[in-house]
Amino acid sequence: MLIHPQFNPVALQLGPLAIRWYALSYIVAFALFIWLGRRRIKQGNTVFTKEMLDDLLTYGVLGVILGGRIGYILFYNLGEYLAHPLNMLKVWEGGMSFHGGFLGVLFAMWLFAKRRGLRFWQVMDFVAPLVPTGLASGRIGNFINGELWGRVTSPGNFWAMGFPQAAEADRALAAQNPQYAQWLLQYGSLPRHPSQLYQFALEGIALFAIVWLFSKKKRPEGQVAMVFLGGYGLFRFIAEYARQPDAQLGLLTGGMSMGQWLSLPMLVLGIIGFVYFGKRQPHNGGTA
Repeated sequence: MLIHPQFNPVALQLGPLAIRWYALSYIVAFALFIWLGRRRIKQGNTVFTKEMLDDLLTYGVLGVILGGRIGYILFYNLGEYLAHPLNMLKVWEGGMSFHGGFLGVLFAMWLFAKRRGLRFWQVMDFVAPLVPTGLASGRIGNFINGELWGRVTSPGNFWAMGFPQAAEADRALAAQNPQYAQWLLQYGSLPRHPSQLYQFALEGIALFAIVWLFSKKKRPEGQVAMVFLGGYGLFRFIAEYARQPDAQLGLLTGGMSMGQWLSLPMLVLGIIGFVYFGKRQPHNGGTA
């Protein structure tokens, strides 16, 4: 069984200033957004300029951070934050929700489109192919931190990995399951899926390849965004079967996690939207 490498969460220490890998993953995500965005602008057939791209990133960053934090508080741990309201401000301790960040970005993009005199779906089609690499970077940050580990699997699986950070959760599971207790005694950690890497591969690399390639041809406005929406919903739904549900929530109705319940509407709306927008004619120019 593999053991998580136990990376130092601090990437660089400059006196009292500590730069963490997780913070760097966000910086990498934003840098990739700009790089890929400039490539799309260079390819032509878009109304976007480099100046607009920089402005778009500013809106996106605010949407991701505010939406991600608010979403985590509302969807995953509302009771805890109501009991300790000041903890809502402690973003350095973690606690970000993709689905909340996604809603935050939708609002930010709507605001950007309105102020720039653009169509909302025009903006979303431009943004969609630039997002998955940022998701991939974030999942690598999760893996480096040893957080959001996966569910228990057989130690005979070559991908099984022990996460020392999950020691408390391991002991709780071992107390209820004799097989787990034996594995914990034998290996020191329960064998788990490295689900952060699954999400890196699915939501990051695979989704990027699909959306980027799909967007290279002229498409009906809104369809590129729908491929991202449905693709993320599908890949996240699948990956959640390997990811350990949040301890404070566990599995919900239907044996599904909160992440799956939040991803299901994305998948359904992505399929419906793809068909709906597909009935329109592709734009010949001046699109996102």
